[in-house]
Amino acid sequence: MYQTLKKYFGYDSFRPQQEEIIQTILAKKDALVLMPTGGGKSLCYQIPALIMPGTAVVISPLISLMKDQVESLRESGIYAASLNSNNTDRESADIRRDCLFGKVKILYISPERLLSEIPFLLKSMNISLFAVDEAHCISQWGHDFRPEYTQLKVLHQYFPEVPVIALTATADKVTREDILHQLGLVHPKVFQSSFDRPNLSLTVKKGLKKKEKTMAILEFLSRYENECGIIYCMSRKATEEVAEMLQEHDIPAAVYHAGLSAEERNFTQEEFLKDRIQVVCATVAFGMGINKPNVRYVIHYNLPKSIECFYQEIGRAGRDGLPADTLLFYSYADIAQLTRFAEESGQQSMNKERLQRMQEYAEASVCRRRILLNYFGEQSLHDCGNCDVCRNPPQRFDGTILVQKALSAVMRTGQHAGFHLIVDILRGNQTQEITQRGYDQLKTYGVGRDVPARHWHDYLLQMLQMGFLEIDYKENLHLKVTETGAQVLYGKLTATLAQIREERLPVTARKSKSSTVSRRTGQSMPSRHAPFLDDESEGLFEALRALRKRLADEQGFPPYIIMSDSTLHLLCSMKPTSIESFGMVSGIGDFKKQKYGKEFVTLIRTFI
Repeated sequence: MYQTLKKYFGYDSFRPQQEEIIQTILAKKDALVLMPTGGGKSLCYQIPALIMPGTAVVISPLISLMKDQVESLRESGIYAASLNSNNTDRESADIRRDCLFGKVKILYISPERLLSEIPFLLKSMNISLFAVDEAHCISQWGHDFRPEYTQLKVLHQYFPEVPVIALTATADKVTREDILHQLGLVHPKVFQSSFDRPNLSLTVKKGLKKKEKTMAILEFLSRYENECGIIYCMSRKATEEVAEMLQEHDIPAAVYHAGLSAEERNFTQEEFLKDRIQVVCATVAFGMGINKPNVRYVIHYNLPKSIECFYQEIGRAGRDGLPADTLLFYSYADIAQLTRFAEESGQQSMNKERLQRMQEYAEASVCRRRILLNYFGEQSLHDCGNCDVCRNPPQRFDGTILVQKALSAVMRTGQHAGFHLIVDILRGNQTQEITQRGYDQLKTYGVGRDVPARHWHDYLLQMLQMGFLEIDYKENLHLKVTETGAQVLYGKLTATLAQIREERLPVTARKSKSSTVSRRTGQSMPSRHAPFLDDESEGLFEALRALRKRLADEQGFPPYIIMSDSTLHLLCSMKPTSIESFGMVSGIGDFKKQKYGKEFVTLIRTFI
């Protein structure tokens, strides 16, 4: 195991649980592996695949994910291949032939293609193991639009002696049980690593209007000039609007969503992977096939539909272990829209429950990381110190009168008003709807003029979170006073609210348009590494980065396939001056040592 790890991947030791997982597969036993993004899931099946005779078959959900894995393995000197719709007939024929002769060590295939190949190619191969990557798709996709995921139980029917390993970064208890059931794993050993990603900071901003979100995003990105990140949006329209806004501020940004052609999506993904686009504004369709390690931030323009989705998406930042930031925006409108989606889904009650948990996370006034870890069944005994709640705990005050004003307004409308209309009543706004309904005659009309509208939005969200109000989704999203809320309204209970912090959002000057990346120039962006390197090493790092980029461009794949930023940092620190010492650096295996050692060592010598 250790020889294989060092020879092909350049590492001297395994991460927690990897060794035990590999031993389980080598013993031909089934396993379910839950390990956070960047935790080293792939090695758990790649190492046994290299040790065991035959070909490992990896069931993977996306062509982009297969492509990335195959390129990475081939750059480590491993014959890997994928059977998918992007292959030409000749390519597929060559791969099938090599599989039959046992030349391919790891074969990637979609669940649809797998099922069609079982009676033909697979039954004629010597298969060492099956690995189901991104196994949460069995539960989250299989019930909706990829039914082939629910048919993978046939693996053990056709290949009873071949071990099956399922791997995922996100799965709550229900999803874990669904994976085990759908795959029909035999006495599986379940491995669950810590879900903690301490290098990710967690920040939530709620109730901001569109212009305020824009200002917050620009202020946020000013701290990450020329670094790569992803902005997730709920709708295709929002991705296009956000990307256009960023482009207007000279930030290289592109759009990715299912409404684009395959060519447009592939182009955006390739440009992002090759560091030619700074920001991708995307729907959730983007990211699962992204193993790009140097994503420095993930922004959620809207509330995700579940903590699983949120955790998976923020996990695409900081895969290299270096510090990365996450920022989540959410509003009442997000909650209303996502609730509609949940009610229209095939699993209404479960999806509504998951949304509720996501809302609770966003509304939390306790350490957010502890909430995330608790959701996945992991307890933390201390606050993280790296989320907005820990950094700036909310101050609280007796908000009974404010709550009573709001609840009174809801009651006096006959509980037939929605979120925004209640705010208009409290503020005393003269809108057409208010005058038509006669709400300007209510005793509570204008009683909250002294409170800004956005503060009322925040307070109402707090009241929803504390259970004083609820939303009637079957009655035009009208607000209803709960039993607990009625006790506050009639003076039987007091209510404590969190003070609202006024945030100043200065928009710093952006870079000039001359540095914007275009499809025509294809130039890469410089990187900001001041927190990690001194001035002398910064120059070496940029030179190494430029060499890596040139070598990657010559071969047509992303720079990180050659080596990660973390490995470049080690090269800056260790400054190897021989090919042998170059090969001792973590992350550089024998194949890369021989292929790239001479050029990297020659460059490093010029800095000594």
